[in-house]
Amino acid sequence: MRDRVIRDEIHRDILVPAHHARIIDTHEFQRLRNVQQLSTCEFVFPSATHTRFAHSLGAYHLAGALTDSLQEVQPGILSNEDAELVRLGALLHDIGHPPYSHLLETPEVFATYHSHEHWGRVMLEDTSSEIGQVLAEVLGTERKKRLFSILDGAKECDGIAIAPFLKEIISSQLDVDRMDYMIRDQANTGAQIGGFDSARVIRAMRVNDQGRLYVKSWGLPAIEAYLVTRYHMYNQVYFHKVNMLTQAYLVRMLARARTLASEGKLALGSEVEHMLLNKSLTAEQYAEIHDSHVKVAMSRFSRNEDEILSNYASRLMARRDYHKSLRIPSLTSEMFEVIQTEVAGFIEGAGFDPEHDLITASIRKRGYMPYEQGIILEDGRDAAEHSPLIRSLSQSDEQILVFVPEQIRDECEVLVRSKTKPSQSSLAMFDSADS
Repeated sequence: MRDRVIRDEIHRDILVPAHHARIIDTHEFQRLRNVQQLSTCEFVFPSATHTRFAHSLGAYHLAGALTDSLQEVQPGILSNEDAELVRLGALLHDIGHPPYSHLLETPEVFATYHSHEHWGRVMLEDTSSEIGQVLAEVLGTERKKRLFSILDGAKECDGIAIAPFLKEIISSQLDVDRMDYMIRDQANTGAQIGGFDSARVIRAMRVNDQGRLYVKSWGLPAIEAYLVTRYHMYNQVYFHKVNMLTQAYLVRMLARARTLASEGKLALGSEVEHMLLNKSLTAEQYAEIHDSHVKVAMSRFSRNEDEILSNYASRLMARRDYHKSLRIPSLTSEMFEVIQTEVAGFIEGAGFDPEHDLITASIRKRGYMPYEQGIILEDGRDAAEHSPLIRSLSQSDEQILVFVPEQIRDECEVLVRSKTKPSQSSLAMFDSADS
């Protein structure tokens, strides 16, 4: 097998050595071509149909760019062997994602529920899986073990130290995963939010005496742009109200299908049946399930005699008859919890079923969320201590989206406003684009 050049819409040429291409060509990795990166986001942004496959290649490419940069500016800080393991860790970080990515990573859908990290590790460790076999052949037993130790954030492997920055490149507040998906998601959704210069971010990154990543002071504006981009991507794309609603439709559709199938009232294809009903799902069976199986089932469900199942499926298939959100941007989960029973009663009194016609989604908008370490600059202080802009992005903005049938939205808004903020009991005028 020859070395390979993969043409990418974001990074242009991605150079892949032949032995890495063997990993990419495995059944389990190729499956990621059929797992969309942004689940139901295409119902809002029609071109947002890019995949975990392309994103994984992008993260792999950026990991290579960052390790190359560190080796150049800090000679001896990183061996070629560990640099390769970091690249492969970035390549494989999403290998265990279920259909529709994070959305279906829930026990509401999977009878055998595990996180995508768990499924990924099982696939990679399984000597009977194709990717497990190839990974063992490419790396050997000892280096494969070290790769897993890096992914786990371990301090050492077989007595050989592992610097924290190796894990941080793959997973941290400033990692190649986030850098790629923000650039890629913005490009494919068409969101116009400014963006950031990933090449400059990478050039500004260094490793300190504690073995952790930090950013040179001159890179602070690039970090600000990175975090502002992250904030706006969540605000405008990931938490878009229609995206949140269609996610709820899809999960509810599959949960209803699971109930009906468990009662013997619904026949399922083998892959969807494994997902919804198999309580002893194997990694091999898991690796056979992807988005297309759900989409085929969705088409069948839309014609099913069960009204609840067909309603959810047909809304997704035809993109019509959607519930509408209450236009109360300041509404929080705590506020709505107080009046939820009353709202449900109103919906039922209007002839609707509150169990299926009252849909909520909690969101928390936060552009920077320091945990353990955050993003540090060369003086050792967190980036938020240097930048008022970053400090402002650290403030949590929690709210709840409430969806009800369009026919009763105005009345529901009046009710909720009168109970939560009496001064807002009369409806304000809203732009038609918010409907």
